[in-house]
Amino acid sequence: MRALNRKLLRDLRHLRGQMLSIGGVVACGVAAVVAMGSTLQTIDHARASYYEHARFADVFATLKRAPEPLASRIAEISGVAAVETRVTAAVLLDVPGLAEPATGWIVSVPTDREQTLNRVHVRRGRWPAPGVGNEVLVGERFAEANALTIGTRLSAVINGRWQRLTIVGVAMSPEFVHEVGGGGTTMFSDSRHFGVLWMGRDALGPLYGMDGAFNDVALSLSPGANEQSVIERLDALLVRYGGGRAYGRDDQPSNVVLTNEVKQLRAFGIVMPAVFLFVAAFLVSIVLSRLVATQRGEIATLKAFGYHDHDIAMHFMGYALAAVLLGAVLGVPFGAWVGSKFTALYVAYFSFPELTHHTSVGLVALSLTVAAASAVIGALAAARAAAALPPAEGMRPPSPLVYRPLLLERLGFTGVFTPTIRMVLRSMERRPWRAAASIVGVALAVGTFVGGTFAFDVAMYMGDLQFRVIERADLSVSFIQPLPARAFHDMSAVPGVSRVEMYRSVPVRLSAGHRFRQIAITGLERGGTLRRLVDADGRTYAIPPAGLVLTKALASVLRVAPGDTVRMELLERGGEERRVVVTALLDELLGTAGYMEIGELNRLVGEGPVVSGAYVALEPGAESRALGVLRRLPSVAGATPRRAMLESFEEQITSMITLTTTVVALLASIMAIGVLYNGARIALSERGRDLASLRVLGFTKREVAGMLFGEQAVVNVLGTPLGLLMGVGLAFLIASAFDSELYRFPVIVTPRTYLWGVVMVVVAGLGAGIAMRRRINALNLVEVLKTRE
Repeated sequence: MRALNRKLLRDLRHLRGQMLSIGGVVACGVAAVVAMGSTLQTIDHARASYYEHARFADVFATLKRAPEPLASRIAEISGVAAVETRVTAAVLLDVPGLAEPATGWIVSVPTDREQTLNRVHVRRGRWPAPGVGNEVLVGERFAEANALTIGTRLSAVINGRWQRLTIVGVAMSPEFVHEVGGGGTTMFSDSRHFGVLWMGRDALGPLYGMDGAFNDVALSLSPGANEQSVIERLDALLVRYGGGRAYGRDDQPSNVVLTNEVKQLRAFGIVMPAVFLFVAAFLVSIVLSRLVATQRGEIATLKAFGYHDHDIAMHFMGYALAAVLLGAVLGVPFGAWVGSKFTALYVAYFSFPELTHHTSVGLVALSLTVAAASAVIGALAAARAAAALPPAEGMRPPSPLVYRPLLLERLGFTGVFTPTIRMVLRSMERRPWRAAASIVGVALAVGTFVGGTFAFDVAMYMGDLQFRVIERADLSVSFIQPLPARAFHDMSAVPGVSRVEMYRSVPVRLSAGHRFRQIAITGLERGGTLRRLVDADGRTYAIPPAGLVLTKALASVLRVAPGDTVRMELLERGGEERRVVVTALLDELLGTAGYMEIGELNRLVGEGPVVSGAYVALEPGAESRALGVLRRLPSVAGATPRRAMLESFEEQITSMITLTTTVVALLASIMAIGVLYNGARIALSERGRDLASLRVLGFTKREVAGMLFGEQAVVNVLGTPLGLLMGVGLAFLIASAFDSELYRFPVIVTPRTYLWGVVMVVVAGLGAGIAMRRRINALNLVEVLKTRE
């Protein structure tokens, strides 16, 4: 073994505490890369594999009713590879064991041939038999949430008539990897109250008068086909049949949520590892700089014996690579374990035939390469200083520090501080860069904690805003089809109802120039209190008497401002066009939407006073009575309790956020311990002679420890507030990376999060102090006083 290698091993053994702390920070960075990256790879692989195997369609369209022969004309469109026509509809479900009614989306499947596109995968049971009118498949998540088994019987309102259905299988489809009612594109679904059902085409079609007809079509495209051109030609064919605008896979609701989650994982997987690896590089830099300063004589001797500058530089690089090796040993398995836990949580959000977590060799190699690069960058300055040190210069001791009164003392504050405090402040003033580096290190640890855990505060705020401030109705009732406004009296007559506000929902395609989005415009009553317009800051706005209110996210996509006119195509009326003025913008946190006064919307559509549903307030304890009546009304497509939506939201968000905040808090704590321990260890090595001299002069161990830890206390006091500000900055960075059309993440940091950040640093400082106190107690006074420096 070469002499330099033996020296490296001896030094590593001597510096094992510091190397372990640096390795722990490196492990945090490696673990973050592996955890986020492996979860991302797992979901990406599952999505790509499932979409390909199930032949997920590329283009989708809905319409009112078209004859089946139209499918052959659709297939003749240039670029279309395959066509699948279907019958789809919303249904109201009476589920055994569920007090309130559930809503469902029923989709036809062929019983006489194999599906061409969007193939349904039967997990348990069998396919509906041909000619049997009451057999259905149900979505796996809905079945699990309600303990539904093969043979369970459901009651459903299908086209205004109650039908008894028998479950013959549990299944999933690439169209419903993420299941949410109403075609919504929110991450939070309610599997207990919403489910997908599949029924044989020969049974479902006649129930809706669709025997030999369809109201939904999916297409796959040939390689190289122009999607927009296919969509335009498809729209031209379907317009006479009440067709809404077709849309591509990128706008398919389930895929939108899945794609957005992948985007967020990627963003989080870049920001958090970068912070940890930056701190690791910073620690490597200060530790090796101190090591070079204390080994000037050894470096000079090595050069005198013929070692080249390159050999010396690579020798000190070895310390950094040793920290990376230790970080890899700790970080890779921990990151793989955390990734598996994240993947397990996504099972509650997404339905794949197989979602098995795996960590690829390439990802591990990438994490180690990035960690090694950051450590080498941190070690570069120290290695260059060691290589550039002339032998003659290294044989001489370094120039002594300049001893002079404190700046505060020179300003006239003489006698204000005790001797112990003066020693602490003088030490920091004489080494300002080291003190500043320690303060920044503490700030980074606090900032990582605050920035990484603020998501919990945001989630709780968003849930409270959405379900207690914006949506205040106890029940949200939707109708199978628009009804005359007199439906208000039917709703008011339901037992236990204390207040009713009607709404109108109109699916439209909004366009401004070449930019467009397909959304539903909601018409609300002026002066309504059960569904209000509320912005991200909790401010409530009245619905204007005329014009259109757009969310800021939608206005940004369309690039419109108040006063601009947009084109509105009414999808329920075959694409009839209207022009409407944007009167206001609303900064909502969830989704893209538009709002109008209900009367103004009905006048614009030209259908007279009709409504799509109702927001209902109930008397205390009347929920079960009201739901019992509503579930029997054939015109009701769904009745969702706000309580159930809130419980589902909190259940899903708690599991995800708890794991995330726990992991981030643990990693931030390791970072804080690494920073504080290294700072104290370096301070002890620099002031060992001074502290030993004080012991000889009669100072107690407690007093000597107070001088050393006093400096660390000052570092904590100065670094913590800076870290809290850094945490807010990191929160803004993460929130901006997570922002999309589906979500806007406000930066909400509660005093509790700040307090836990402070507690984390205090606990880390106490841990580092306990470790250093043992070293102070073990100081060999005679040996320390013999040390030349």
